[in-house]
Amino acid sequence: MENCIFCKISKHEVSSDIVVEDAETIVFNDIHPKAETHLLIVPKKHIHSVSAVTAEDWPIVMNVVKKAAEVAKDKNILGYKLVFNVGRDGGQMIDHLHLHLLAGGKVELP
Repeated sequence: MENCIFCKISKHEVSSDIVVEDAETIVFNDIHPKAETHLLIVPKKHIHSVSAVTAEDWPIVMNVVKKAAEVAKDKNILGYKLVFNVGRDGGQMIDHLHLHLLAGGKVELP
């Protein structure tokens, strides 16, 4: 998707505060944090939303969740929330599947 900001971030066409990345995912700090730690875990493959996941995409989604757990462990975050927003009515503002990892302080849901 040529105009997708998360696709551009994953291709390093737009700068972001990247925490870690691998071949399938990129993790970066949210620019509008809702908690002391607010990371976005994003698959590099463009998937519109959880509601658009195909059978072949489910392993990618599971890798996103796994990456969130790995990052939390690496950062010694013991308690956190993981949130997928789905659709505009569910709070999804960027049309690219992404997982929010929120921890520390008062955690507001994005």
